[in-house]
Amino acid sequence: MPVDLSKLAPPQLRLAIRRGDFTGPTCGLCPGYAQANLVVLPQRYAYDFLLFAQRNPAACPVLEVSDAGARRLSAIAPEADIARDIPRYRVYRDGVFAEERLDVADLWQRDFVSFLIGCSFSFEMDLLEAGIPVRQIEEGKNVPMYITNIPCAPAGVFAGAMVVSMRPIPRELAIKAACITAAMPRVHGAPVHMGTPEQIGIVDIAKPDFGDAVTIRSGEVPVFWPCGVTPQVAVMLAKPDVCLTHAPGHMLVTDVKNINLKY
Repeated sequence: MPVDLSKLAPPQLRLAIRRGDFTGPTCGLCPGYAQANLVVLPQRYAYDFLLFAQRNPAACPVLEVSDAGARRLSAIAPEADIARDIPRYRVYRDGVFAEERLDVADLWQRDFVSFLIGCSFSFEMDLLEAGIPVRQIEEGKNVPMYITNIPCAPAGVFAGAMVVSMRPIPRELAIKAACITAAMPRVHGAPVHMGTPEQIGIVDIAKPDFGDAVTIRSGEVPVFWPCGVTPQVAVMLAKPDVCLTHAPGHMLVTDVKNINLKY
């Protein structure tokens, strides 16, 4: 019988991922537990990236930074293997997307520093519990993500535009959704925009830059949150010789409860 992934605790899910039993998006899995985006860079880029994250906390809220060369974390998921416990990884070389992989253990370098960044998947259970729909979970899709015209504050070699994730929210519930998520700044917090996508540089909302398009129903307004894919855009512009990230929508599921990330 197939395993019901929705009932697995984070360590069990990570083990299933490590074994190759699950390779899909992690939205809706391990309800109540925080998920994290990943950026792995050689140590010579680490200070600039940490400064970039500090200057752009809405898009890049750092949950943990690893020791140089370490594949283990000390706080958010101590049993996790950073190189094997994310369903899909992306490899960038000289700022260009090179390949997508299920495992990056054989690419690991002694000077790699890993940055784990808060993910908006973490607040979706709070939205659902408040009666606010989360469309990509309903439709079994990855969340739609878009590159905007909102500039990030540059730091060292890193700069670029903010990436946002979008969820269609019934108009009468949009402010409620904003208030719920504002209480969780370590997983992106409040939305940066509601309504007209063109105002933030999104030409066609049916064609996300990452993830999948979802249905926007009559009476719903598109609501946009800062997204942890923002660093991938910054990496493409900075052109470090190598960078590893999660594939959009494929996160590290941590052992940290969402409630512990609230104000």
